[in-house]
Amino acid sequence: MSATRRFLRLGVAVLAATVASHASGASRLVAAQEGSPTKGLIRKNQVPVSDQILKITLPKPAEAVLASGLRLIVLEDHRLPQIAFQLVIPGAGGYADPPDQPGLAAFTAALMREGTATRTSTQIAQQLEIMAATLNFTAGNSNEAIISGSSLSDQAVGLIDLAADLLLHPSFPDDEVGRFKQRTRATLAQQRANPAFLAAEMFSRAIYGSHPAARISPTVAAVDSLKRADVVAFHRAHYHPDLAVLAIAGDVSMFQARFVVESKLKEWARPAAPTTAAVPEPAPVDAAKMYFIGRPDSVQSNLVVGTSAIERTNPDFEVLSIMNKIVGGVPTGRLFMHLREEKGYTYDARSTLDARQHRGDWSATTSVRTEVTGPALGDLLEEVRQLREIQVSDQELADAKRSMVASFALSLESPAQLLSLSLTQWRYKLPANYWDKYAERIMAVTKEEIQNAARKYLAQDRMQIVVVGDPARALEPLKALGPVEMFDGDGAKTP
Repeated sequence: MSATRRFLRLGVAVLAATVASHASGASRLVAAQEGSPTKGLIRKNQVPVSDQILKITLPKPAEAVLASGLRLIVLEDHRLPQIAFQLVIPGAGGYADPPDQPGLAAFTAALMREGTATRTSTQIAQQLEIMAATLNFTAGNSNEAIISGSSLSDQAVGLIDLAADLLLHPSFPDDEVGRFKQRTRATLAQQRANPAFLAAEMFSRAIYGSHPAARISPTVAAVDSLKRADVVAFHRAHYHPDLAVLAIAGDVSMFQARFVVESKLKEWARPAAPTTAAVPEPAPVDAAKMYFIGRPDSVQSNLVVGTSAIERTNPDFEVLSIMNKIVGGVPTGRLFMHLREEKGYTYDARSTLDARQHRGDWSATTSVRTEVTGPALGDLLEEVRQLREIQVSDQELADAKRSMVASFALSLESPAQLLSLSLTQWRYKLPANYWDKYAERIMAVTKEEIQNAARKYLAQDRMQIVVVGDPARALEPLKALGPVEMFDGDGAKTP
């Protein structure tokens, strides 16, 4: 079957699913007009619902392994004259940062955009503007560096040529390094003034300890010590093709893509010795703890509650994803409805499941008025307790499952999203039919499985609590819940 016919088949399946599910399941939520357009949510129960499970067969990308070891994945879609690509390089992300140079991977990726032997930073920006193209280099808090871009298909060769030049020949000009350091210092100063960042930083330290995942941001000291030689050495040591994958989606064939990639990346050679990108497993959280970061005179308290959870390949991934949708989906999740709609403590409350190649975490976050810090935290913990001790309702489960399947179906209309699915399948070595069976697995999850997962992964004796707020007004109510470890805004422990 041709790529066009496969996409037409997919489009019919998506249309059938989404016509029946424009909202999150069987109920539609509308704002009550009582003084405020966001005050109160009323279930109208007026959306037509189909109980038929979404059946799809996704178009399968073509794959090839080049002489350098680079894996090439091409997903043809000729409906629009455009392409998008991602080059994923394991071993070049933040996990490779030296302990005394947090952020070096991110610095290297950012500075690769700032010039080559034949192009200045200004010329690069002008060329991208002329092509109406995007090109980004990132290396965040993970094991990977990612180069991504998009353009019209008639500009694809030029875009790949530019990306290859930046990948292979970054010059890391001294003046650009200096400007980058200046900008980054200002960003870090603003970051430390943000209570949400302070809470996330402490939570990561509590969950991951000495694991590289605990480092969510560079330090000012690392920026100050940064030298051009550092990024040159990091680039040379970590940007290799033997474990990398280049995925391209859009108006292009495998023949065209391979010809261009092999000609533009012919200098990117396999290293003499195989590089490794093993991701260590973080130690599990073994005891409940509470952390308080003092921020005098703060008018609100930022709360994070969570614990270590699962890796992406864990069989419980779909179960925990649905559980998380029920408790933290916005604006229909329990936390939002309870903390905002019923109690008026906050503007927002949500939860997140972060599953990675190693054991990730689950967390619930909100920010509340200082005077309700204690009650809000108590209510948040109560919602977690109910997940463990009381089965979710049939309606909650049905709504969450339909919402997730409908969102998945809508995402299949985008070639870039299909490309992302292919990369996820490659990254975690998932079965060939993994996404074809996704809706089926979601709809098969039961209330019993959700409760068992909550009991297993959200145990009270492993829960980590982080509060950022005014110690004069927010600290005392927390002490009734147990011992509290105190920290200042720089993350240093205080008496």
